[in-house]
Amino acid sequence: MSTPSSLFFELWATPGSAPRRRRQPWVRDESLCLKIRFYESVVLLRTDFLQLYVALVAWSPPPIVTRESEKKYLCHASPKKPRPLPRLADPSSVDLTVVVPAYNETERLPIMLASTIEHLTSPALKHKYKFEVLIVDDGSSDNTSAASLKLAAKYPKCDIRIVTLEKNLGKGGAVRHGMLFGGGERLLMVDADGASRFTDLELLWEAMDEIAPDNAAGVVVGSRAHLVETEAVVKRSLLRNILMYGLHTILRIVGVGHIRDTQCGFKLFSRAAAQQIFPAQHLPTWMFDVELLLLAKQLRIPVAEVPIDWHEVAGSKLNVVTAPLQMLRDLLIVRANHLLGRWKAVPSKPKSN
Repeated sequence: MSTPSSLFFELWATPGSAPRRRRQPWVRDESLCLKIRFYESVVLLRTDFLQLYVALVAWSPPPIVTRESEKKYLCHASPKKPRPLPRLADPSSVDLTVVVPAYNETERLPIMLASTIEHLTSPALKHKYKFEVLIVDDGSSDNTSAASLKLAAKYPKCDIRIVTLEKNLGKGGAVRHGMLFGGGERLLMVDADGASRFTDLELLWEAMDEIAPDNAAGVVVGSRAHLVETEAVVKRSLLRNILMYGLHTILRIVGVGHIRDTQCGFKLFSRAAAQQIFPAQHLPTWMFDVELLLLAKQLRIPVAEVPIDWHEVAGSKLNVVTAPLQMLRDLLIVRANHLLGRWKAVPSKPKSN
């Protein structure tokens, strides 16, 4: 009687030849199963990636559209007939453009504007500026534009321009608009609350001279990092300070941890830097500063951080309850879009005088 093993060889042997050993069926089936599992995993991964990509596209802000009315400004000399704004791609027409994003700022703007004009027109200034102030009304509901025109009338010798956006974009969108239509060889973004001491512009100006001589590309960031242990920050609410430290941790992950204070609303851009950075900006919300610095890093534009004086001002529009989640979402959106190449900065040869 044949044994099971002998039966195996007999069944698979051909006449006139020695029995040949063939691969057992269960081994062949396991190999096939492994291949099937591998391809299933690949399909699942591609499906998951596609779902994440679709979610990223859905969560990402749409392109910012500039309307025709937003390409013009009003001023004291022409309060009813809008004048065309210059373009960032054009040669500069003044030394400095001060961009002031303003959303419902009728109460805080007068103090900030007074300190700005007082400094820029001071006879004691080391640098004598030919300047313009561009107030960007970010779709306000409190007649910020009308109030700004009245303020401009107080300074008839100064070039104060008011642009009104048809809908609220967010602080980042308002800053971007002002930069794209500024005529300055250097462009300063400054908050309407007056929290930053405007006279510290001189510190930023000198730093820009060092990192970007001869009108080269450069960014100088006003920084409050040195104030962390001072009364100005200690007096802030516990929740705000927790958010500050948490944000710094996330920023290191995002790729701009080399800047200690990304969120200070007092930043100076050379025209050459602005021409490359702001056309590539996508975020219109609070975390736009991070995107600007990330773009500068990608473009290899030098960035300097300069300590400035700063104090807390009441009336912030930031909701400390919902803002952290929005900020985290925006940071993830920025990082993911840049990693996947959906958003990217393209180096260019900027035009300048």
